[in-house]
This record gives sequence, structure tokens and C-alpha cells, in this order.
Amino acid sequence: MKRALHVITGLGVGGAERQLRSLLRRLPLACDVVTLTNAGPVAAELRADGVAVTDLGMRGNRDVGALPRLVRLIRGGDYDLVHTHLYRACVYGRLAARLAGVRTVVATEHSLGAHRIEGRPLTPATRALYLAAERLGAATVAVSGTVAGRLRDWGVPANRIHVVPNGIEPATFAFDEEARAAVRARLGLPEGAVVVGGVGRLVPEKRFDVLLRAVAELPEHVWLVLAGAGPERAGLRRLTARLGMTGRVALVGEWPDMPGLLSAFDLFVSPSTEETFGLAVLEALAAGLPVLHVSCPAVDELPRQEAPGARRVEATVPDLARALRAELALGVRRLPVPEVVRRYDIDRAVAQLMTVYEEVRR
Repeated sequence: MKRALHVITGLGVGGAERQLRSLLRRLPLACDVVTLTNAGPVAAELRADGVAVTDLGMRGNRDVGALPRLVRLIRGGDYDLVHTHLYRACVYGRLAARLAGVRTVVATEHSLGAHRIEGRPLTPATRALYLAAERLGAATVAVSGTVAGRLRDWGVPANRIHVVPNGIEPATFAFDEEARAAVRARLGLPEGAVVVGGVGRLVPEKRFDVLLRAVAELPEHVWLVLAGAGPERAGLRRLTARLGMTGRVALVGEWPDMPGLLSAFDLFVSPSTEETFGLAVLEALAAGLPVLHVSCPAVDELPRQEAPGARRVEATVPDLARALRAELALGVRRLPVPEVVRRYDIDRAVAQLMTVYEEVRR
């Protein structure tokens, strides 16, 4: 096996997109990438890495004219394997690969929650289309045991499901004092500010409004910095104003230097109730940050002693506010990098994924 094509819905700054880049930097295959839409910042990063990226230019979920373009691209690339990522790409990519004559088709399920998939409700129609497309592939990779369980509950045969957890590059996120000072200066943070940070798409299911309300109950030297883009940005700005928090909340958008931003934080919070893995939590732990999370399979599926710096909390504003006060009472500190970070090293993820590829090829 020498050549693979990765098909992904978009290449904005998100967990699945960043994970794809990390994998491609280490996979021992020549890999190209097709993005169905939104050739965003991660597309530029992939090209800088030397990866060929094609933007298919889809205009929406029902732009079926994209299918023959994708079929032609797969046929012309002489690929041994097609690997799809995210819902729309998994539907179109699996079908296109079949039509192009490629039978070795793997899909990674990054975002299957209990009630939603990539922000869309799990309706009977969504589920039926998902299962129909799944049968066109050879294997489905789940990023956690939690996601694998949901796939089995949906009716995906257990022998087609392979758990390959996401991976990170731990050294990349090591705490950097100089980066901390530079980022805090760029954000205009005052001397002595304590920074609570969050990272993720600004969508309702991430529940950053709950985090904002909880931080509003803390002393005025505590700031909230949220990194990410999405439709909830305007609503979060309005809520910030209503709570009188305008002077101590920063919505920084798709921040290009995540290790530097994590160095600038003092405490990391993931308020989402429906994570499928928890990549941002792992990156925060790799940066030595104390972490509060509502849901994080990457941590929750392991013995507690592997992630002593991560604390699971309830999803309500009062509970989160109490947990924040308790953590901040311990003072600003950096923690040793826990065992859980080494468990999810990106090289291990690459080795596991290559094993799936070889099994499917056989």
C-alpha cells in the first residue's frame, strides 16, 4: 500500500481537522487530501507540510454534482485506499470510492454524540443515511470506546468497528514562559489576571454560555478567553454585555498558535456534555494545566490516577462556579504532565491506524 486519499468535509480549525494534519505528518504513505468545502486554515497548514489539497467546492449537503468530480479525482489518483472523515465526507466519499473502483475504504467517526452528530440532530433519516453509507465502506474507526458503543447500538456490526483513539504531539504543548508573556500581551490581559480558557467550536452543544455565566460569579481579576469560531459568537458577545463582563472576556476566534494560547491560560474548562473524545482536554493536560470537564471519554474511560489534573464536574452554572472557585483557591500553578498524555501519543495512533489499513487490505 503506497497511496491514500483522505476526504474530509472541511478544513477549518477543529479537532478532526487538526487530528488529520497530525496523522498525515507521520503516516508512512503518500497521502493527498480532498476537502468538500471550506479550505480553511488547516488546508494552508497541510499545503505547507507538502500535502496536496483539493477543494471540491461543494455548495451544500445536496450538491450532488460534487459526486462525479470526486469519482474522477479518485480514479485519476491511483489510490490504494480512501479514508473519510466527518459526516458529509463519509457519505459522499464512501460512495465515490465505490464508484471509482476502490474497495479499501475506511471512515473515522469523530463526532457521533448521544443526541447529535456534528451539530445536527440524530433524526431517523440522518441515522438511515449514515448506516446506508457505512455499508459501502470496509471499516469504521471510532475515536473512543464511547463512540464505538454508540456505533454498535446503531447496528454497525462489531467486526467492522475499530477503536483508534486520537493522538497528540505532547512536546508541542509543553508550557512556554515566553509564549505565555507574548500571548497575554497580545490579548491585552492586565498584570495579575487569572485566565480561565476554553477551546472549541462556538456552537450550542459546547455550552460556553454556561462557562461564561459561571465565570461571571468569580472575582473581577478572573478573565475568560475562548478560542474558536461558530454561530454562537454573536450570542456570546451579547451575553457578555448583559452580564457586565465586557472588560474581562476575550473571544479570540480561530487562534493559530494553540500551544502558545494554552501557555497563557491558568485553568482549562470543557463544559460540553457530549464530547466524543476530548482532544482539547488532552492538549491542556500536556500544557500542565488543571482541567475541569463535564464530558471527556479520553479521560473518563481510564483509571482516575492516569489524569490527576483533570476533574469531572456537573454541567450546571452553580456547580461549575463552585468547581472554579475551588481550583482557583489552590493558586496559579503548572502540573506535571500526566500519564494519560503519553497514552495518547500520536505515534501510537498512527501505528494503530496502519494496523487497521493492513487488516482491511487483507
